Amino acid sequence: MDTTQRRIGIIGAGPAGMMSAIFASQNGAKVTLFERNQRVGKKLAITGKGRCNVTNDCDNAELLKNVIANPKFLYASISAFDTQDTKAFFENAGVPLKTERGRRVFPVSDDAHDIVNALHRQVLDNGCEIKNERVTKILVENGQVCGLEAGGQRYALDAVVCATGGVSYPGTGSDGDGFRFAKELGIKVTELTPSLVPVETIEPLGELMGLSLKNVTLKVTDTDTSRIAFSELGEMLFTHFGLSGPLVLSASSHMAKMRSGKYIVSIDLKPALDEKELDKRILSDFSTRVNKDFQNSLGALLPSKIIPYIVRRTKIPPSTKVNEITKEQRHTLVHTLKELTFTVKAFRPIKEAIVTAGGIDVSEINPSTMQSKRISGLYFAGEMIDTHAYTGGYNLQIAFSTGALAGTHSAWGD
Repeated sequence: MDTTQRRIGIIGAGPAGMMSAIFASQNGAKVTLFERNQRVGKKLAITGKGRCNVTNDCDNAELLKNVIANPKFLYASISAFDTQDTKAFFENAGVPLKTERGRRVFPVSDDAHDIVNALHRQVLDNGCEIKNERVTKILVENGQVCGLEAGGQRYALDAVVCATGGVSYPGTGSDGDGFRFAKELGIKVTELTPSLVPVETIEPLGELMGLSLKNVTLKVTDTDTSRIAFSELGEMLFTHFGLSGPLVLSASSHMAKMRSGKYIVSIDLKPALDEKELDKRILSDFSTRVNKDFQNSLGALLPSKIIPYIVRRTKIPPSTKVNEITKEQRHTLVHTLKELTFTVKAFRPIKEAIVTAGGIDVSEINPSTMQSKRISGLYFAGEMIDTHAYTGGYNLQIAFSTGALAGTHSAWGD
C-alpha cells in the first residue's frame, strides 16, 4: 500500500501522541503534531516525581493483570508493542535504563526529561512537523475525517490521532479537549473520575503530615457490604488532608461511588507480627522501661512523629507509668497498632489524580487499530481511552502501546 501521501494530524505531544507521530512517520505518512504548550511532554516530565517510571519489566500477561479497567481491550496493542519494545526503544534512543523494586523501569539518570527529550528527538528525526497550536475542532465529512482546525487555520488531513490525555494535572494541558471533540462527533465518553488519587479523611492528620510508613499493610473496607475492597503491603504517606503514597493511590482505584463514610482504611503498622507476637514484643520493651511514662515508652516500636497520635488513639493517659499499664490497656495498644483506622471523606480533586478513570468508551474503538468505529480516519491513544492501571509503569506502557498502534494504522489507513 502506498502511504507516502497520507497526511496525519496528531493532537497532543504527550507519550501517546509522540509515539503515534514516530510510528506514523516511520510507516510513510506525512505527520503534523499539534501541541498547545510551547514544549512537548510537559506532564511526562513530572511523572514518577520527576524520575519517570517509563514501563514495568514484566510480560504481557502480568501487565494485563495490573490493568484495572478493560484489560482485554489492550491485548492487541500490548502484543504489538510490549514492555520489552519500550525498553529497547529508549535504549536505542540513547537513554540507559535500570530496573528497581517491583520491576519498575527508570532512566539511569533518574531524570524524566531524558525520556521526554528522546521522544522529541525521534519525532524530529523522523521528519514530523510540530505546531504549537491548540486544536479547536476535528473536521469530518460523510463519516470520514478530512482535517482539523487549529490556531485559526484549517488543515486538510487523511487521518487524526487524538491523544490529548485525561483531565488530571490540567496545568500541563490535559483539560478535556479530546473528550469535547469526541462528544461533538457523537462518540460515547464514560464518566470521568479520579484514579490513583490521594484521599481526604474525616480525622484531622495535620500533625502527621510528611510521615512516610514503609512495610505496612493497608486494607480498605466497604461499609455498605462489609467486604474488603483492597489489601496490600507497601508504603504510604500522611498529608495535611489525609492519606497518600503508593498504597493509597492503588487503593483509590477500588473505591467506587465515593461518598463520605463509605470506606474505612485500616493500617497494620506491624504486619510481620500477629497480635500475640506483638504483645510479647511490647512486654519486652516495657520490661526495660518500667519507670517511664507510656508516652515515652514506644520509641523502639514506632517513628517518633506518630507516637503522640497513637497514644491518644489508645486513650491510655500519656503519663501512666509503664509498670501500671493493665493487660486490657496493652491489648488496646496492640489492636491500635494492628488496626489503625481512618474514615475516608472524599477523593482529592481529579486534577490531582495521577490518571483519569473513564474516557472514550472502548466499545467505540477497534482494539486492533485504535480507529473509531463511528468515524473513519479518527484514532485514539493513551489516557483518553477508558482503560487505566495501577502505579508501576503500567499506565505509561499503555500510552506507548496504544500510541504506536494508532500511529501505525493511521499511516496504513485501516
